[in-house]
Amino acid sequence: MFETAELGASVSKKEFEQRENSMRMGLLECQFQLREAGIPVIILLSGVEGSNRSDVVRRLNKWMDPRYLHTHAFWDETDEEKQRPEYWRFWRCLPQRGESAIMFGSWYTRPIVDEVFNNLDLNAFELALNRINEFEKMLCDDGYVVIKFWYHISQRTQQKRLAKKTRAGKSPTAALFKKYASQYEHFVTVSERALQATDTLHSPWHIVETTDKRYRDLKTGEILTARLEAALANHRRETEAAQASVVNATENILDSLDLSQTIDEKNYESELASYQKKLSKLVWKTHEQNRSIVILFEGADAAGKGGAIRRITAAMDARLYQVIPVAAPSDEELKHHYLWRFWRHIPRGGYISIYDRSWYGRVLVERVEKFAQPEEWQRAYHEIHEFEQQLVDKGTIVCKYWLQISKDEQLKRFKEREAVPWKIHKITEEDWRNREKWDSYKQAAHDMITHTSSDPAPWNLIPAENKYFARLEILKTLCQHIEKSIES
Repeated sequence: MFETAELGASVSKKEFEQRENSMRMGLLECQFQLREAGIPVIILLSGVEGSNRSDVVRRLNKWMDPRYLHTHAFWDETDEEKQRPEYWRFWRCLPQRGESAIMFGSWYTRPIVDEVFNNLDLNAFELALNRINEFEKMLCDDGYVVIKFWYHISQRTQQKRLAKKTRAGKSPTAALFKKYASQYEHFVTVSERALQATDTLHSPWHIVETTDKRYRDLKTGEILTARLEAALANHRRETEAAQASVVNATENILDSLDLSQTIDEKNYESELASYQKKLSKLVWKTHEQNRSIVILFEGADAAGKGGAIRRITAAMDARLYQVIPVAAPSDEELKHHYLWRFWRHIPRGGYISIYDRSWYGRVLVERVEKFAQPEEWQRAYHEIHEFEQQLVDKGTIVCKYWLQISKDEQLKRFKEREAVPWKIHKITEEDWRNREKWDSYKQAAHDMITHTSSDPAPWNLIPAENKYFARLEILKTLCQHIEKSIES
């Protein structure tokens, strides 16, 4: 696979200067048009140690408008990064729409390095590559342009560069260079497997020989320009996608809930205190084990999500949790993938994030209100499953709640909110508009539960007609799920 990158290709200084000018003008024009079109670009730089990718980074920053180009170097993981799922550090650096990001190192680095130094078995390596394919496809489906460069040098050239670096004196990267050089053949074999498995139509690899720096940089610029021009042409050709047909189910899982379940106030107070005490102990236990918890609430408007959250947080030390109310996305959030704003709030080990509404808005309000196209919210089921699986793989305990009330009970609570001064802020015109689409939201919830409930991250469906019953049921199932997770 890398034989074509060991031919000794080179470019004279005169030829480089001639081709550089026109290429640079084209690159800047593409960057301007991408900004106008709102297309985000990821330029991923990987390769053999000693291929001098840092020089490529400097060249690209010289050629392109630095106001809309951001460079992210993934060096050693920080303590903050180690306490979250692996992809958290990459999600934080995704460019917003209309801007570009250079990824110096990437999601390929750890799987390849771990496989080279025998820290992964073959199955784990293949799973890591599958996750990469899923991630890149998700980005491309959302309109990102992912351009991947692999910079290659022969073993002989690498040894020459290592010797030169050694003679030049002490260098902070010399030891790392030497470590990788000692495993050159194995590194190339593993890298070849990785590239073959992830060389896809939507994000193909571009292998660049780096023996001659002028050839390397010019080839990079020309490939980059061609890919950006193709992305712009494709964007202009795109027409509105045909509306996908959605077949409504004849039965709805929410209809199976017994909304008549109640509990009297005296027993409620007693059991509430008992479950809160138990939850408090479990939360501290997860903290000691460095396990994070993600709790999310969805449900009909006025179903009691806020009240349930207050009963949960009353049992927790305020230093351990954050409550994240999710409203309509901001302008900044709209310029990113819809999951970006949720990745930012993933808790580190031992801490808790509670979401009052969540990433499921993609398949609920965005579906019903037609803010997302059918192909967008339909593929979101799989994207959400992959997101939650990454949380679980890192040891995060994921607890999901849907609170359901009847349409009559919702009307009663809406009117109560309008009549009580300290509750009037809870009712808006949007709540009344959503009520008119009750059946559509109910159908969307059924589909969401069907597609996204899994063994490690199941949905807990809570009959919430009686607030006391709902709050106790939430506390009980939360304790059960945490207990089960920390004992397994």
